[in-house]
Amino acid sequence: MKKISAMKALWAGLLLVLVNLSLVTQAVGAEPRLDPTEQEKAQTLILLHEPIVLLQAKFGRLDGAARVRLVKERVKQLQASDLEHPITLVSAMRLGQDTREFLVNGKRILVLVEGDLEALDELTLDQASERVRARLDKVRLKYLELHSTPYLLKASGMALLASLIFFGLVWSLQWGHRRVRKWLANRLLLQKGLIPHQWRQVAGNVEVRLLAIITLLLLFMLTYGWLTYVLARFPQTRAWSERLGASLFDLCVDMLEGIMAAMPGLVTVLLIFVITRLFIRMLAIVFDRIERGQFRVQGLHAETVGATRRLLSVVIWLFALTVAYPYLPGADSDAFKGVSVFFGLMVTLGSAGIMNHAMSGLVLIYSRALRPGDLVQIGEVEGMVTELSALSTKLVTRQDHEVTLPNAVVVGGKVTNLTRLAGEKGVALLTKVTIGYDTPWRQVHAMLELAARRCERLNQEQAPLVRQLNLQDWYVEYELQVRMKPGLLPAVVKTELHGHIQDVFNEFGVQIMSPNFIAQPEQAVLVAREQWYQAPAEAPKEEGGAGN
Repeated sequence: MKKISAMKALWAGLLLVLVNLSLVTQAVGAEPRLDPTEQEKAQTLILLHEPIVLLQAKFGRLDGAARVRLVKERVKQLQASDLEHPITLVSAMRLGQDTREFLVNGKRILVLVEGDLEALDELTLDQASERVRARLDKVRLKYLELHSTPYLLKASGMALLASLIFFGLVWSLQWGHRRVRKWLANRLLLQKGLIPHQWRQVAGNVEVRLLAIITLLLLFMLTYGWLTYVLARFPQTRAWSERLGASLFDLCVDMLEGIMAAMPGLVTVLLIFVITRLFIRMLAIVFDRIERGQFRVQGLHAETVGATRRLLSVVIWLFALTVAYPYLPGADSDAFKGVSVFFGLMVTLGSAGIMNHAMSGLVLIYSRALRPGDLVQIGEVEGMVTELSALSTKLVTRQDHEVTLPNAVVVGGKVTNLTRLAGEKGVALLTKVTIGYDTPWRQVHAMLELAARRCERLNQEQAPLVRQLNLQDWYVEYELQVRMKPGLLPAVVKTELHGHIQDVFNEFGVQIMSPNFIAQPEQAVLVAREQWYQAPAEAPKEEGGAGN
């Protein structure tokens, strides 16, 4: 009797491990709810983690919750030998109602009535009763397995073997992860691989992150499989294993259904982008020929071909994206709509200043005011253009400083292009000197030309040009125009040219000075005719003969 009482107590303790579950397989009348309320939880009979039935009708003086408590009390009174008999189902009339009674070795444990069904069940009382009987019989078999020593030993051995294999695979996975990371690091040091060396550092970091993600995914899959297998070995946890397997299966089914549903739209999007890509390539061929001068289009120049190509490419791709958008998976979802609103808000808030600079950049490009490599002066900044982008222009000054000017500022000011008309002659360089009236102007011209011929950074194929710009009160303002060799900045050339000017004036005893009026001179400041052609000036032959 003590043995039977212990078995009964063990059965009662194990069989009445009741868990309030929210994940079940079906949600129809007399069946456990998918998302039960507190009242429905109290009316749901759960045995060994298995939801059996929802008792929602009143039977006699007992409501659903009381009927569940009554079933639990009857289960406690069962003996272990009773569970060796299958669950039987009997039809009867009790309290004026058509009922189905569930018996274990002739002992009634549960009564199901017509009121437990719902109007939308589409199940008869017999059909619902058969489902409940199958669940009860499944719980009965679990209990028998739970108390079968050979089965438990076998299940424990299989779980232990699966655990050893699992931990071995985890160790192997970590070992392989370390070896692959070391192999990638060696390839990076040895500069091996198809990826160019300048991209290897970035690509190496991407490879390491990708390897870590793959390792984590494999580790997750191994853990999920091991946990599902081990839980399925024991009756107490088999329901959890089934739910884990069902969740993974449902996830895979949902993903597969989503992929299949998205395939027509993805194929359409792919066709749109392939056609757009082919069209862009055809335009690129046309623009390349225009840029090389093989094909001429009115209004298109070599300087504007690149910008026109980029503008047309952006417009065409935007049009293709607009056409393809409805075919993208989830295009009609709230997430896509939220992203569209977000980007629209960003464009609205930032478009004023950005569009101003962008349109100014187009003005600079299509007016051909400057281009990369031109020597320009913009306001007080003089330098060589290194970049002409959509929003700004970059110059390198003589101090080797990079100056970034917003395109709106460049368009709003004066742009002096020193290179555009230079051609093969070279960029024109100007410098000025002021000399008193007592120095023959012909001599000054000759000295400035001589200094220009001595400068190695000038294009000697182009003759220097000297102008007398102004006849001031006390001196004459001379201007020397020369041509620089290509690729030089004016400051470097001016430094050498000014040194030669000072040397030449010193050699011929001419003082570079701008005199000022202090007192009335006693005699007129004039240059005698015989001194008009002081060296290095040379008198014309006819004029020289007359002088002699």
